[in-house]
Amino acid sequence: MARQQVAAFLKQLEVEKRVSVHTLTNYQRDLQHLVDFCLAKKVEEWQALQTSDVRQHIATRHRKGMSSKSLQRELSAIRCFFRYLFEQEHVSSNPAQHVKAPKQARKLPKTLDVDEVGGLLDAKAESVLEVRDVAMFELFYSSGLRLSELVNLNLADMDLRGKQLRVQAGKGGKARLLPIGRHAIEALQHWLAHRQARAESEVAVFLSIRGARLSERSVEYRLALWCRKKGLPSHVYPHMLRHSFASHLLQSSQDLRAVQELLGHSSISTTQIYTHLDFEHLAKVYDSTHPRAKKKHP
Repeated sequence: MARQQVAAFLKQLEVEKRVSVHTLTNYQRDLQHLVDFCLAKKVEEWQALQTSDVRQHIATRHRKGMSSKSLQRELSAIRCFFRYLFEQEHVSSNPAQHVKAPKQARKLPKTLDVDEVGGLLDAKAESVLEVRDVAMFELFYSSGLRLSELVNLNLADMDLRGKQLRVQAGKGGKARLLPIGRHAIEALQHWLAHRQARAESEVAVFLSIRGARLSERSVEYRLALWCRKKGLPSHVYPHMLRHSFASHLLQSSQDLRAVQELLGHSSISTTQIYTHLDFEHLAKVYDSTHPRAKKKHP
């Protein structure tokens, strides 16, 4: 019975809520962990599951090394599942409602400085594929795209004359309009001149060597390959360019709300992490330039 209700819930998410395949997979995995816990505890009906049981389940997962972020996601899946059970009148309460995941220190995102970004993007492309790659990397940094947003970008989503693009379905299914910088427009025009001969029927902006939409893994690989070739000292991944976009924009504008809108964050608290990066930058400048802050040299 318990497994049947999980299956029915997942079917509702897929058919009625139309959640992404990625979200559906996460929910399925997270609820399977809960089912396994219930089987071990010999809890046969969802109505019998107590708040103390959910806390024990989360504590056990935490001891196994699960991060706070992953546990928060699992709790969100459990709460959502029990809301469904409540609506279906299978349970009278939600035992996960007030359970919280253990807090974890928030790590600051890694970014490149302006000179490193310049070294990454100003390097000359030596093949058609590298022309495509530079266009991708310029667009990451120009518009602050997520990796999934870049690979899902279609030709119809871009207006190079208007210097803008539309993300049709960002995180949470939200669309947003973004500007495209001058360097990114030039790189895109260069790529599109080559792209037209590769696949007339494909609508994706960025194509593989076979003319199909480029995968996320391929973008990660091409960026790592480009960095090694250009002698960048640290490992660079696509989201680092998004972080650099946000950090550099905030340093220049001090407009947190604008950065929030550009990044597509639903909550400004998510964007506020970049204020810590900005303060670190200011602190370094202060330490190196203020007469009373400079370290004494022997």
